[in-house]
Amino acid sequence: MSAYVVFTRESTEDSVELDTYMNTVAPTFEGHPIKFLALYGKLDKLEGTGPEGIVILEFPSMADAQAWYNSPSYQAVAAHRHKGATYRVTIVEGQSP
Repeated sequence: MSAYVVFTRESTEDSVELDTYMNTVAPTFEGHPIKFLALYGKLDKLEGTGPEGIVILEFPSMADAQAWYNSPSYQAVAAHRHKGATYRVTIVEGQSP
């Protein structure tokens, strides 16, 4: 069953660190079955203040999503994201019809 990693950027704290993350994250995707569904596209904030940006990644399973997120290569790069901005990150399992 598909799983989705949802990154919600609440606020930017250090744009240099965030830029470093953005410029170094792509190689962490290699060898992982990722489909990019949303990458900081235009937001239509319907209720509340809303986040600065959202990323949604699709994986074939929860195990695949966790394998990428917990990989040493991603965790090394994620340190820059942690310093650069406040995020909420969630893995959610999809539903089959």
